[in-house]
Amino acid sequence: MDVETVMAALRKKALEDAEFRQKLLDTQKEKNPLAAFCNIAREEGYELYEMDILTYGEEFYAAIKRSTNGGGENSPKLEGQDDYYDMFMAELAGM
Repeated sequence: MDVETVMAALRKKALEDAEFRQKLLDTQKEKNPLAAFCNIAREEGYELYEMDILTYGEEFYAAIKRSTNGGGENSPKLEGQDDYYDMFMAELAGM
């Protein structure tokens, strides 16, 4: 299962279950938030690891960059745009 499919499933459950959403949000307070988040995903039956999310975030940002600037190296990096975990947490906080 790919990262986006897992994140969509976690997003759906978080939307339906406020306690689960809070559990995911609370990972931000952990010493290693990404590891805590992935542990919850694995508890839910999804094989998700830190490198999966980090790689997906970088690939997602690169795709956006290519689509808007032809992938030019002179395009500035938008802060946080390659951090998929942080973007996901911001989305959860807004639910």
